[in-house]
Parts: sequence; C-alpha cells; structure tokens
Amino acid sequence: MTMRARLCKVLFLFLAVSAEGTAAAASTPAAERPTYGVLYTVWIKPGDQVATVRIRLNRHSECVRWMRFNADPARCSGFKGSGDVEIKGGKVTWRPPANDAWLQYRVNLESRRESGRFDGLVTPDWALFRADDLVPAAYTEVVDDTPSKARLDLKLPDGWSAATPFPRYTSGRYNLDNPHRLFDRPVGWLLLGKFGARRETVGGTRLTVAAPLGVGMRRMDLLAFLRLTLPTMQELFPCFPSRLLVVSAGDPMWRGALSGPNSLFVHADRPMISENATSTLLHELVHVAMRAQSAPGADWVVEGLAEFYSLEILRRSGAISSARFEKAHRGLAEWGKTAGRLDVPRSSGATTARAVGALREIDAEIRLLSKGKASLDDVVRAMAVESGDVTLAGFRAQVESVAGGKVRSLDVALGR
Repeated sequence: MTMRARLCKVLFLFLAVSAEGTAAAASTPAAERPTYGVLYTVWIKPGDQVATVRIRLNRHSECVRWMRFNADPARCSGFKGSGDVEIKGGKVTWRPPANDAWLQYRVNLESRRESGRFDGLVTPDWALFRADDLVPAAYTEVVDDTPSKARLDLKLPDGWSAATPFPRYTSGRYNLDNPHRLFDRPVGWLLLGKFGARRETVGGTRLTVAAPLGVGMRRMDLLAFLRLTLPTMQELFPCFPSRLLVVSAGDPMWRGALSGPNSLFVHADRPMISENATSTLLHELVHVAMRAQSAPGADWVVEGLAEFYSLEILRRSGAISSARFEKAHRGLAEWGKTAGRLDVPRSSGATTARAVGALREIDAEIRLLSKGKASLDDVVRAMAVESGDVTLAGFRAQVESVAGGKVRSLDVALGR
C-alpha cells in the first residue's frame, strides 16, 4: 500500500469512527462480516445498441430479501428471473429465491443528449458508455446490512478488448468494490472493442488512456499532460483513485468532457488547455477526485471548486505561469459579472465563473483568519473523504471549522 493510500485510509477511518452511531458498526471487523456474491454477466454484440444483462446471486442469496431497481422503461426491458419479479412502471422489485437466484433483462446502451450528440454509443467496431447504464440504481433489503461482493463478466465479440476502471482477475472477470455502498454495481466509463491504449503508473495511480482507432486522439500527448499535472492533483487529494481511466472518441460523441467514478470521457477534439487557460479535462478530474454531488442550491460549490482547482493545479504544476493564471481569473471575474444568484439549480457558464471568484475570496479569508495555517485546500480534502451530497450548510460548517471563525465572504457571495 502506498503512503498516499495509507493516508487516505486513515482519513476515512477517522471520519467514520467520529460520525454519530458508527461505534456499534465498528465493533464487527469488516473482514469478519459475511458477504453475498453478485455476478453481473453482460453480452455485447457489434453494432447492436441493446445488450443483455444477467444478475446472479452466486453466494448467500438468502441474505437478500429484495432488490428494487429504478429501471427506466425506455432503456430497460424484458425482465425475467427466478423468484418473484414485480414490474410497476419504472420500478422493478426482485425477491430472489434461496437457490439459483438470477434476474435478466435487456438494456439500451445508446444515450443522446439534448444537443443531439451521444454520451453512449455502440458501433460495429467499438462501444463507449457509462457502466452505470448496465445496472439501474437499486435499493436493497438485506439481513443485518450484509454487504455484497460483486464481479463483472463481459462477453465480448471476437477481437474486442475492454478498457475499464476496475481491477481484473486472471479469470477475466472484474472486481467491483465501492467501500461507500453495501450494494456494488458497475459504475464509471467503459470502452469496449477495437481501440488503442496507453498505460502508465503516476504517483500510485494506474493510468489508462484509451480511444477507438482512427479518431485522432493524441494518447501520448494526453499521457504527458497527466504526468505533469496528476502529481499535484494527488498532493491536493490524498484519496485520489488508485486507478484512473480516461476514454475519448470523436463525433458524434458529445463535444465536451464528463466525469464518472475513477474515470472520465473527453472528446478527441477538446484541448487539454483552452485559450483562456482553463482546462475542461482537469475540471472533470477534480470531480473524479471529490466524488461530490450537490444538494439543491449548492451546485455552484461543486462546479466552482472544480473550475477553481483546475486553474490551481495548472499553476502549481507549472503548466501555466502565474501571470497567465491571474489573467485567467480576471477573465472569469469579468464573465461572472453577467451571472445572477449563485444558488441556482444547475451551475454553468457565467454562474460557475462567478463562483470561482467567490471561492477565491473565501480561500483568502480562511488564510487570513487562520494566520496562514489553513486554506480552501483543507476544506476540499475533507469534502473528498466524506460521502453524501454537498449542502450549503455542510460547506459553511467545513469552511468555518477550518478557518476557526465566521467567514463573511461566504455570506457576501450569497448576497446575505
């Protein structure tokens, strides 16, 4: 285990045992707790946007009382299995039997955004989509909060390979392990088919950069950029994933970047650093590092931090000069003048630009109140270790705990 991984484990355990109500759960060591086995088998065919998925409970299925999947009928269909399978609209409730427990269905892997471009696509030569689309999010009722131990088995056409963010066993199956959830399912980006990949280990992170053949993706350029910036990212976020998959493709995929657990997608034509010295790629990498979702009114915090630290990482790593860094901030400040309130449902464009300026002022006030002993870095490190949605109240509490007092610039940012 690397020093960074040990530090991450210490931070996670400290927060876990400090939280109310965790003492009893901590009394039973995780290694001694029983687990139920889940095997996901996925059949993919070239050019066929519909895949077949089978979920089998291959060990201690008696621990599972029921599973309820939020299955969009427009994407998932043909549910069948052993035990009792109940379908009501977008809810599929499965009560598995004690023996030979399986559920099977079909899922459409293609996904089109409002712009008409895709963030999930299957072609005759490759398939690129989120693993989240394979298995719908689910609520589970299990005996004594029994956790799962899950595996993924991809049945691919001859000549196809897989790039995933998951560790692979010698059997060819993939290990799915999310320490923050009892029920493990595949999440993050997947690239399947005929593609080129470059792999390297950077500061304890096993990095894979992959794209279909012939799409114009400069894999070595991207690898070099990440070798320059990733160590700074890892220093800022000690719990940065030990595995990172970056996948890319050209049109008709969406012309932007999208993060996922331990992975991200970036369009092949997207620059690593834009002319205004911001980086869409690093913005999404901050999302990967923080694993944060926003509660209502707090999206500006999540998006603002991603943009703020994408610039910080460029400066700290030496990818841009201090002068260009300041020029980028001036440009964002000018753009942010056109924004309204920060606490809007979704933060983008001018709102996020304004949020960057607000966070810079918050950072300066934290440094002032703590006499230089703390900064916004300490806030985001704590946020990255914690799980759950980011709320304004939670963000305020973290900021003022680190600063050692009330931070007035946060009220100013919210117009209070």
